[in-house]
Amino acid sequence: MLLNQFLILAAAMFALGVYGLLVRRNIVLILLSVELMLNAVNINLVAFESYLRSSEAIGQVFAIFVITVAAAEVGIGLAIVLMIFRNRRSSNVDDLSLMRW
Repeated sequence: MLLNQFLILAAAMFALGVYGLLVRRNIVLILLSVELMLNAVNINLVAFESYLRSSEAIGQVFAIFVITVAAAEVGIGLAIVLMIFRNRRSSNVDDLSLMRW
């Protein structure tokens, strides 16, 4: 496949992630949108590394780091969501006023 096909796929995924981040009100769906954006970045990293034919596989290494950070983000994010849901009985972003003065 050509490089621009991967770039179009990654741009579409990133745009869907941004749209989900801006429109959704459920915290779990917002986390899912962030994960979609991170996966689009991973596609770009691997596609550019494949295009440049690097012998060190730097794009793939960065993609593994992004996957690791995404896994940690999901673990911590879901723990926070569960604690908020346990206290507030809602996972709606509009209902959260915990950090307001």
